[in-house]
Amino acid sequence: MNATETIVRTINPIDNQVLKEYSLETWDEVKAKLEQSEAAFHQWKRQSYAQRAAFFVKTAEILEANKGSYAKQMTLEMGKPITQAVSEIEKCALVCRFYAENADDFLADQPIKTEFTKSYVTYQPLGTILQVMPWNFPFWQVFRFAAPALMAGNVTILKHASNVIGCGELIHQIFEAAGFPKGVFQHVIIDSDLVGDILAQDMVQGVALTGSVPAGKAVGELAGKNLTECVLELGGSDPFIVLKDADLPQAAKIAVQSRMHNTGQTCISAKRLIVEEAVADEFMKLLKEEMQQLVVGDPMDEATRISVMARMDLAEELQEQVNKSIDMGAIVEFSGGHKKGTNYFYPMLLSNVKKGMPAYEEELFGPVGVFFVVKNTTEAVALANDSIFGLAATVWSEDEEKAIAVAHQLEVGAVAINKLMSSDPRIPFGGIKQSGVGRELGREGILGFVNKKSVVVK
Repeated sequence: MNATETIVRTINPIDNQVLKEYSLETWDEVKAKLEQSEAAFHQWKRQSYAQRAAFFVKTAEILEANKGSYAKQMTLEMGKPITQAVSEIEKCALVCRFYAENADDFLADQPIKTEFTKSYVTYQPLGTILQVMPWNFPFWQVFRFAAPALMAGNVTILKHASNVIGCGELIHQIFEAAGFPKGVFQHVIIDSDLVGDILAQDMVQGVALTGSVPAGKAVGELAGKNLTECVLELGGSDPFIVLKDADLPQAAKIAVQSRMHNTGQTCISAKRLIVEEAVADEFMKLLKEEMQQLVVGDPMDEATRISVMARMDLAEELQEQVNKSIDMGAIVEFSGGHKKGTNYFYPMLLSNVKKGMPAYEEELFGPVGVFFVVKNTTEAVALANDSIFGLAATVWSEDEEKAIAVAHQLEVGAVAINKLMSSDPRIPFGGIKQSGVGRELGREGILGFVNKKSVVVK
């Protein structure tokens, strides 16, 4: 699609054939939806938490009852292995139920002890929130924002990634089927150049974006220009620290699972494997054994663990990052790479990666791991923090106190110890540095788009 086209096409990444064509909406059509959202907000914000929760319980039931067909749409549009796509739909149902059950408590008035008769903070919705969502988790990213935002009394407009518009349309249909009032959740099919026009409208009070650092900076600038609230969840190059007293077989299993999930196209995967030298050789051997067992193939096959990347240009870009790093001295420990003419990218593992190489400085958004050897925990922490990103990290050690001490030194938004790092509806999610601004999920997630109003009575 180019700037002069009025059509956007979704492409099957397996054969790069067109799945469907969609007409881009005009500004007049978008403006009408914004006006509808404004009208819906004034009714929706008056609903009780129990009333809103009933809609989300119904949404969860619809997701669970139709998870196979929804997962298939996801796999057709962006190539996610089908078993992982089904799990994603199940997680969406989980987040709907979580906020349906907890929003009332999360947003209850918070008393403050003062000399006055009453002092408290009350939480009220803001209005229409724009969500600009990515293709790599095309259902989960939408629901993890929409569930808390709508339960808080806001309404939302979804601008989904252009290669998963079918998923966006399905999500809109799910909200309709669950009985949500017209205008509470809407999907617009637009090019990104209209995002600024939407944010300039008075009724739009916030924006949530999950995407690349450049996209985050662009939307953050627009949010600042229009003085709207924003939450930005951007890239990551997460460290996976393995100390010499770790359970090495389990750590290797989880490292490969984390790095290769969704064909490596996830922000919180274990991209940088940082291992103490006393166990580096053994851990490398275990990693290779785990990688050897990965099944690469058709994403519709339930045995598949690694499949195509979502677009050919993404596979080509990743291969270029790898090639430049190899030219600069990186060593290929596990051979793979882009199969030209297709969207397949076979798993790889690099070592001897140094500062200045793309594999050191940049996010590798695909099935490529980077292996580092350090002398001790001090070096491990220093290397982990030597990044423009600060999304999440993992620490492996049988000494819990030592692992926690390391976790507290890491410049990230979340740390998992001796387990897979993953998002969880109960726990705040987000990063620092160029990994983003704000938090999603947990209580903090529902507080992202509310007016925290102080009330004092004398």
